[in-house]
Formats: sequence, structure tokens, C-alpha cells
Amino acid sequence: MLFELRDVSLSRGGRRVLDAVSAEIEQGATAIVGPSGSGKSTLLRLLDRLADPDEGAISYRGRPLRELDPLALRREVALVPQLPSLLPGTVESNLVFAAGLAGEQLEAGRCLRLAGLDEGFAGRDVDELSVGERQRAMLARALTQKPCVLLLDEPTSALDREARDAVEAALLRLREELAISLVVVSHDPEQARRLASRAVRLDRGRVTACGALERALA
Repeated sequence: MLFELRDVSLSRGGRRVLDAVSAEIEQGATAIVGPSGSGKSTLLRLLDRLADPDEGAISYRGRPLRELDPLALRREVALVPQLPSLLPGTVESNLVFAAGLAGEQLEAGRCLRLAGLDEGFAGRDVDELSVGERQRAMLARALTQKPCVLLLDEPTSALDREARDAVEAALLRLREELAISLVVVSHDPEQARRLASRAVRLDRGRVTACGALERALA
């Protein structure tokens, strides 16, 4: 089991964002689905220890998440946020920075290829990239840390169809070549069907379904 959540609750500003959430996320590809404001992105942040729940427990590969060093966890479980947040400079300087944080030797060409970009993007200034290219550069940056799990928060929400298809193709290629696990937040059931085999469905901070994709989306 990759992640296990038991009675996880979290409040923000007096509002219950997650309410007694219990779910199991297996290795492979899982979609977190539900309407806007249902707590999907908050749940993803908890899995990377960008926040801790007020109540309940989360485990990663059978170990309590609270016992894991957050930085060590994030080398293994990489979060790609909804809005690209690259550092000023070139794509390569972003990859160098991320690889250095993880203590990994940089394989820039490989990471770019896996993210759906050619090696020529290494020298490009991030300000010159389209939104879709920025999203794939973010993915390449995450891959420099050689994670086992990618947490993706609405990875194509700001993209046109062509760019969306390119990002999705890169994610499917990662699953095939690296056997990396994906946890993908998406508001789009069709995207969930394209990328995942299991789903956790949230509504108003509560789990309404968890399991095989078609059953969870029914």
C-alpha cells in the first residue's frame, strides 16, 4: 500500500476542509476527483507533508507520515503544483537546483525527454516558455530527484488541448518506462480515465467512493 488515510480531518479558517477521510492509495495510478472546493488539493498537500492533519493518521508504505523527515519524504514523493513555479533563469538551472537538493547527479537530457521536451530546452529561459512547456519543465525538475511517486495537482487545467495531450502523453510514458506511481488531482472524469486505474472521489471534504476507477466514478 502506498498511502493509507484513516479518519483524517483538517480545518482552515473555521471551515472543515477534510472531514474524517479514510482511503487507500495503491501503487500505480490513482485519480483524486470531485467538484471544486471538495478538498482534492488539500489532500494532495497532506501526502507530501506540506501540512499535517488536525485529526487522524496518514501512512506511507506502512510508516506513519508524521515520523518521516519531510525533506527525505519529498525526495521520494515529488509534488508538481497546479501553477508552474519555476525559478528565474534557464530550464537547466532549475534542474541543477532540484537535483542538488536531492543529492542526485543531474541527467538533464533524460529528464527532459521523459517530460516530453527535447534537450534543446535546457538552455531556454523559463520566461520564454509557453504554459504547457513550463508545466513539462516542472515535471522534468521533479524527475531530477528520481522520485518513486509523483503528486500532480490539476497538471493540465491551464492548457489548451494540444498542450494537455502532450503532458498526458509524458505522464503515460513515465508510467511505462519508470513504473512510477501517479496521484493525479483532476476535475475532469475523462482525464481520470485516461491516466488512472483507481480513484478517490471527494465531495465537501468527505470520501464518497474509493477503489476501481469506473466504480468510483459511477
